[in-house]
Amino acid sequence: MKYGRIYNLRTDHDLTIKTLSAEIDLHRDVYARYEKGFRDVPTDVLIKLADYYNVSVDYLLERTDKKEVNR
Repeated sequence: MKYGRIYNLRTDHDLTIKTLSAEIDLHRDVYARYEKGFRDVPTDVLIKLADYYNVSVDYLLERTDKKEVNR
């Protein structure tokens, strides 16, 4: 599965892979593989990304187009 939303969010926030991967405590090569769909993103990383961007995990997984987090 390709994770286009995590790529789009990163570029929309003008972040490099190196910067974002450091923010969420991942090696940049691992994160790059997630964006390209070479590896599935683990649940804990999806949660970190959702919290970082303040969006829902469902939004990241393209299950919804609503970015809002229901808290």
